[in-house]
Amino acid sequence: MEKDDYEGKLLKGESLLEDILRPIYQERASNRNTLGILMIEKRNQVSPETDNFDSILLVIVKDFENDWLVKHYEFGSKSAALHIIDQEQLDSWIRNNTYRRAVEWILNGKIIYDRNEYVTNLKEMLQLFPYEQRSLRLAMEFSKLTHGYNESKHLYETGNYLDAYSRLLRSLHYLGRIAILEKGYHPEVVVWNQVKRIDTQVYEIYEKLIRSTESIEVKIEQTFREIDLTLEPRVATCAEHLLHVMQTQDTPWGFGELKTHPDIEPYAYDLVGIVEYLVSKNIIQVVLEDTKSSDVKHRKYKAAEG
Repeated sequence: MEKDDYEGKLLKGESLLEDILRPIYQERASNRNTLGILMIEKRNQVSPETDNFDSILLVIVKDFENDWLVKHYEFGSKSAALHIIDQEQLDSWIRNNTYRRAVEWILNGKIIYDRNEYVTNLKEMLQLFPYEQRSLRLAMEFSKLTHGYNESKHLYETGNYLDAYSRLLRSLHYLGRIAILEKGYHPEVVVWNQVKRIDTQVYEIYEKLIRSTESIEVKIEQTFREIDLTLEPRVATCAEHLLHVMQTQDTPWGFGELKTHPDIEPYAYDLVGIVEYLVSKNIIQVVLEDTKSSDVKHRKYKAAEG
């Protein structure tokens, strides 16, 4: 990028915070490996989106010696955090939903430096949210939901009601994210205000669980039923990514074989939850195969036909 073009981009539309932080990000922008810089300013007194800093500077770098470097600054009564992130690390965050704030920063941040429209194109890609990415994200959230749901049921059945309630509440967050993803949006860090705007049915399940004056046992029972009803029409969409992988071979899958498939890696740790749930719904079939012991069968899985 030519020097004049680079300076012109930095000078456009500066805020007071930008002006104060300019020496910090200007040094980064002069580096040829820097692909883009975004700035996110605190909008509310309590701001989980910015980790309660007044400003976040996100610097995206190609071939950075560190995957991720963070520095904190203070100036007067204000504070800022500088995040320098390697491009490949950022791509991994986006693909695997590892660091949700990064997606929100890119979508909502102000571009203050952009080499060859890298950040502009990245924003557009995230806003379009390609179907393949959404399918993977739905599978990831669904696996966490089903895992937590199964754990909560077990805790409830063994009389551990407070633990069951806590696990169920966490599971509802995954249901909220599924509702958002289905509409083609990225879930935000503060998810329930977003769910309230997008899916009132899911929001009401959450609100009823936390606000109901019924006994804890009754609240948990009601929430189990409501989750089942809400999930039923969503299961096919949420399971599509996993079922597509399973249909790539004609023979049944051993669980270990499926767990180590590279496409399953982002939700491998929660795979057992989604498999058991789909077995209970007859969407995945169990296939028993002989072992060396006549009394023990090897349990394998295949996608149900039809």
